[in-house]
Amino acid sequence: MDLVGDVLSVSGVRGALGARLEAGGDWAVAVDDYPGAALHAVTAGSAWVTVPGHEPLRLAEGDVVFLPAETPHVLGSAPGIAAGPCDADAVARAQATGEAVRAGSGPAHTWIVTIHYDCDHAVRTQVLDALPALLHIRAELCGAGFGDTVRMLGRELASPQIATAAVLNSLVDIMLIQLLRAWLPGAAAGRQGTWLGMFGDPLVRRAMERIHAEPARPWTTATLASAIAVSRATLSRRFPAAIGQSPGAYLTQWRMDLAATRLRTTDQPVEVVAAAVGYQSVPAFSRAFARSHGDTPGRYRVASRAGRD
Repeated sequence: MDLVGDVLSVSGVRGALGARLEAGGDWAVAVDDYPGAALHAVTAGSAWVTVPGHEPLRLAEGDVVFLPAETPHVLGSAPGIAAGPCDADAVARAQATGEAVRAGSGPAHTWIVTIHYDCDHAVRTQVLDALPALLHIRAELCGAGFGDTVRMLGRELASPQIATAAVLNSLVDIMLIQLLRAWLPGAAAGRQGTWLGMFGDPLVRRAMERIHAEPARPWTTATLASAIAVSRATLSRRFPAAIGQSPGAYLTQWRMDLAATRLRTTDQPVEVVAAAVGYQSVPAFSRAFARSHGDTPGRYRVASRAGRD
């Protein structure tokens, strides 16, 4: 069971190219109005990123920085340079033509690729929300595959070919996975108490794999502990220490996330959705769903579909 892949799929994480920036001389761009989280990859040269509450951070060639949604920040040639706003019209034109957005007046010596990631915010089990407020991966930790992906992005943007859109869509998804692979091994403190905390405890990870593999099974903490050959007391202690939730709370949350996805994307009757996530009683399912999402399953389905129209 690939837990990360499972959660990325259910939470609807999707990436989109923001812009390709080329800059020279003294320059600074304020980035405070963008969709979702932002990933900046320096493909050549260097730059500084300034985020409120953090020391200015230098990005070298090959470095990647990830910032959560709604995090205002400044990209520039040095800290303290007066920053103009990001020109949304120039970005749109550049995306349409495959050209880079230009910053500064001198010859270009820095190139940056930006990707935006967003998700289905109705889903409570999230990967993006578990990441730190500023995630910096240095080039030497990114690995060859990460650098290859960044270079492929740059080439596709600079020289569009057959099915370039399909290639770009795949590459931006791969970038997020590679970011997680590079960050997780050395991030014990940063992931503790979040969903990603299960990477620090193999026992908890095995328990979560069982929940994801059989969400409709009538799990209790005792039966889940038995399935992975540990005591109930051990699982009850280590599960919240790793991810900040009890086994029962996580089971309910994951079931409600699965149910919400089915209600939005299928025409299955409510009783079928309820059974698929472990509820034989529709009223019991409706009460649990209303506690989780603030509405009954039927009204939630109608409202979510009306929002897409």
